[in-house]
Amino acid sequence: MTTDKVPICPHLIRKVPEQFSWVDHRLVRERYIDGLSNGAAALYLFLVTVSDARGLSYYGDASLQKRLGMNEDMLGKAREALVEQRLIAFRKPLYQVLALDHRREPVAATGEPCSMGQILRQMMGGGV
Repeated sequence: MTTDKVPICPHLIRKVPEQFSWVDHRLVRERYIDGLSNGAAALYLFLVTVSDARGLSYYGDASLQKRLGMNEDMLGKAREALVEQRLIAFRKPLYQVLALDHRREPVAATGEPCSMGQILRQMMGGGV
């Protein structure tokens, strides 16, 4: 028995598209996605899919709610979870899908670097 992976449909092998739309495999391998709600995971996947090469997207709340089948509260909680996990930054109306490489660096919800006070508050169990 061979352990080589062979594509099921070799004529349909996905190529890297011009726009940024690959989901980084480290999201699962390094367990970044663990603990996210279904809504947060759906929002992340949607934003990765529609964002440009820099991870930027201007989708509005109404459009996201309609496309993802969420109400305002669900969308807010999903967005908050992704910001908290440093998977995205959000400054209305702009979303940015963040690089996983920098996920461990302390950043505020706006994507800006944190002050020493913010880092200490976070370490003590408070938010950034």
